[in-house]
Amino acid sequence: MSATLIKKERLPQLDIYRALAILGVLHVHATSFATVDAIDSRFYYIINFINIFFKYGTPSFIFLSSFVLFYNYADRPLTKELIGNFYKRRLLYILLPYLLFSILYFFVRMYQNGYLGPSFDLSAQLPVFFERLIRGQNYTHLYFVFISLQFYILFPIFLALFKSSRFLVRWAVPIGFLLQWAFIIWNKYELRYEFKGSLAISYLAYYMLGAFLAMHYDKFKDWLTLSWWKQSARQKAGTVVLWGGWLFMALTHVQIWYNQRLHGAKYDSLLYELLWNLHTIFSALVLMQLANWLYHGGWKWLVKLLTRIGELSFAIYLVHPLWLFLYRELDPKLNPVTDDYLIWVYGGMVTALIVSGLAVQAFMRWIPGAWVLLGSIPRSLKRAPKTPAPSHSKDTVTGDSRKSVDL
Repeated sequence: MSATLIKKERLPQLDIYRALAILGVLHVHATSFATVDAIDSRFYYIINFINIFFKYGTPSFIFLSSFVLFYNYADRPLTKELIGNFYKRRLLYILLPYLLFSILYFFVRMYQNGYLGPSFDLSAQLPVFFERLIRGQNYTHLYFVFISLQFYILFPIFLALFKSSRFLVRWAVPIGFLLQWAFIIWNKYELRYEFKGSLAISYLAYYMLGAFLAMHYDKFKDWLTLSWWKQSARQKAGTVVLWGGWLFMALTHVQIWYNQRLHGAKYDSLLYELLWNLHTIFSALVLMQLANWLYHGGWKWLVKLLTRIGELSFAIYLVHPLWLFLYRELDPKLNPVTDDYLIWVYGGMVTALIVSGLAVQAFMRWIPGAWVLLGSIPRSLKRAPKTPAPSHSKDTVTGDSRKSVDL
């Protein structure tokens, strides 16, 4: 049976999910310096709140990547051709941009640390570059792309196991939590690996949750898509538990960081890990529901805007730290305790979204071969061919033919 004959329901609302996730990432990165510099500000609770509350961004992308992969591939025959095309696309659209941006940000970091100059010795720094490359550490945000590459390597194995065992599918989420937390505890008390955040096993619960939801999507579809007023009593109860649990975990997570940063409170590292894990796991499902509600809410302008942001989210993720670096280089030397400082900090988030979004959109639309640097190009930004191009199978998640790489 040809994979092109398998038709799945279009889920264009996932671009809205991507938009909500990238907004989370931008809020966290824009406030990272302020959590240290503005410790005496009367607005410190707000700064800390933004920095911690929006930490759902990267875990939500990991969950969504898994959901899209399993949603697209679970019903397809697992052939050599399918696996070969899978790896080929990720080599082109993920690994290549990762390598190029790692080089770019390596030199940005060299500049930040004052190493660039007449005495700069590139040959002496190359071992440092490659050491950071294999850990996703050439800049603070590249670990996510590195984690994604690890999941892509493992995906065909997981897919084969899930297709062969209903038990694994049924217990995917508990297994994910168990393995993730076994590694966390082992690392805390024995392994002590410094860069565990760059290892895929640290996010296995999100990956398994995405796989489970994708393979049972028909069972959860109504709950995730129906508005509150159309939900059954049981579905409403589930929504209350989901959103109530999310708010409780998020606000508790915010509070312990506030206590630690401002008042020096001490907590076990496992508590931070647990609250982050639960906060972001709840967030992954909340965003799925919220994206559906926004998509079906009738606000066409908002849907259009969020859809475009979602289409560009991977490229924005790669580019936005470069703008934040330039933005901070133009620091107006505001006193961190003044009201203007908070405006300047949040201005970094807003401008990072606008400048990065417009830049990558223009680059994709007008620069041939932009995919080499920025990954897959949305169909809406591709130039119309002068002659009819051969049709290819539609992306089963977005419903278009832009060859998404499932991010």
